[in-house]
Amino acid sequence: MAKDIIKVEDVGMKFNLSKEKVDSLKDYIIKSIKGEISYNEFWALKDINFTLQKGDRLGILGLNGAGKSTLLKVIVGVFKPTEGKVTKKGKIAPLLELGAGFDQQYTGRENIFLYGAVLGFSRSFLEEKYDEIVEFAELEEFIDVPLKNYSSGMKARLGFAIATIVEPEILILDEVLSVGDAKFRKKSEKKVMSMFDKGVTVLFVSHSIEQVKKLCNKAILLEKGKIIAQGDIEEVAKIYESKTK
Repeated sequence: MAKDIIKVEDVGMKFNLSKEKVDSLKDYIIKSIKGEISYNEFWALKDINFTLQKGDRLGILGLNGAGKSTLLKVIVGVFKPTEGKVTKKGKIAPLLELGAGFDQQYTGRENIFLYGAVLGFSRSFLEEKYDEIVEFAELEEFIDVPLKNYSSGMKARLGFAIATIVEPEILILDEVLSVGDAKFRKKSEKKVMSMFDKGVTVLFVSHSIEQVKKLCNKAILLEKGKIIAQGDIEEVAKIYESKTK
């Protein structure tokens, strides 16, 4: 019997958006006390249901604002869903915002240990994998330079190299294969594909439909926070492409 790795059941995510323009925290507190703050309810996700088994590779498609990144953050655990539940089995490697834990004043070398700790890796593990990270990121000459002097591509390469050093059961990718130059994009794509051979389960968000078709076997299509199509990647991609013309 197939093993469910991720189960998303009746998930909804609601945000309360303030109707008033508030210029400062002081204003906000005063208006809150006076009961002058009112909110619009905004459901970023509603009635989301799907199940993934070991080795499934799910492309999450949708136009901007459809709820793709919000869904990934709910699955990772960054957001607690307003309703419904997410069940996960196995180690997750979330590649959502590469380098979000970096310190610009520290060198590349120092950030490997800082960002690695943010991702939950031990110092001994990072020391063991240090050379591999630097080599993959192609930053040998710049590893002792402060990150504030790195280009955005260099930071992304370092973030990707650190985050993919583990062998997770679940890999979550949000637009991260579009970072860096064409050569590095090809290299990072190859790294992700090598994980497929080990049976990793993937959730992938990308604006590149060709990349999604290449990497995924299943897809869901989101529109205004709801799933409007799901199933085989080719079938769902056709519906998505018809909406982007």
